[in-house]
Amino acid sequence: MPDTPYLIAAVAVSAAVTWALRALPFAALTPLRASRTVRYLSTRMPAGVMVILLAYCLRDLPVTEARALAPLAALAVTIGLHLWRRNALLSILCGTTTHVILAGTLLAH
Repeated sequence: MPDTPYLIAAVAVSAAVTWALRALPFAALTPLRASRTVRYLSTRMPAGVMVILLAYCLRDLPVTEARALAPLAALAVTIGLHLWRRNALLSILCGTTTHVILAGTLLAH
């Protein structure tokens, strides 16, 4: 078993590396906060990420089968609620609930 100074040194090095890795992103991003590019990306990326996720999730959806009803209906509910209420939490929760209910109902038959 290693001696006590070795264990203390190992814990101290681990703590220092952990702290540095957690602080590094904040230190690196501080000069970028005033950047026009970062401001532009912060407004456009959430929608872009959602479009990519949507395309990835629906790419193999067999639209001619009944099991496609659950994700398509959930997508319609999510989009409709978001356009109507502009509340991401409400639209995501209602869309997810719609999908779970329809998928459970359609798969039960």
